[in-house]
Amino acid sequence: MRLPVVAFLIAISAVLTRSVIIKTMVFQTESSNSFVEMVPMKPLNLNAFTLCMRVATELKGEREVILFAYRTQYYDELNVWRELDGRLSFYLSGEGVSFDLPQIGALETQLCFTWDSRSGAATIFMDGRKSLSKIYKKGHTIRPGGKVIIGQDPDSFMGEYDAKQSFVGEISDVNLWDSVLPASTIQEIYAGKRTARGNIFDWEAIDLKVNGQVDIIPREL
Repeated sequence: MRLPVVAFLIAISAVLTRSVIIKTMVFQTESSNSFVEMVPMKPLNLNAFTLCMRVATELKGEREVILFAYRTQYYDELNVWRELDGRLSFYLSGEGVSFDLPQIGALETQLCFTWDSRSGAATIFMDGRKSLSKIYKKGHTIRPGGKVIIGQDPDSFMGEYDAKQSFVGEISDVNLWDSVLPASTIQEIYAGKRTARGNIFDWEAIDLKVNGQVDIIPREL
């Protein structure tokens, strides 16, 4: 009677340890027309968020680099940047909030940005480790009706791109929630556990619209 039990446990173990295959966006060269539009599962009408992604780039202190851009017709509602000096920042319709963290580079880094309108608390998690908190844009709301693109910073609604701000490298596992996730959940996401999937963007089910020279390749998480 023990053999069926052993076989069952082996099968369960295989399921639990099975790797997850996801897609990765590869931006090979500096460009003013290569980007990926991400189609959300519901409108980005946000009073809080957690935005996570995995990033690798060889651009080091050469220029500022856009990591994520959400723009409505007249405003940059949520933009994430690697600044010229290496700091990581995000901007909500105006002045941004910056964090002095280790430089991102060619080795993949997992980043999670969190913000809550009620308290104004803004943080960044880098490879599961939390930064200090800063108070930013208390009472603000991110408005719906825009477009999310990866790879470019639109200075108008889906247009006016600058190659010197474009992303070069790899970005994958982009997930967005309309709440601030607990630190323990963010650490599980960094470890590759599929315990939480974004309710605005779920990378495993996302609809991507590719423009220009961007390669989408499979990878094991």
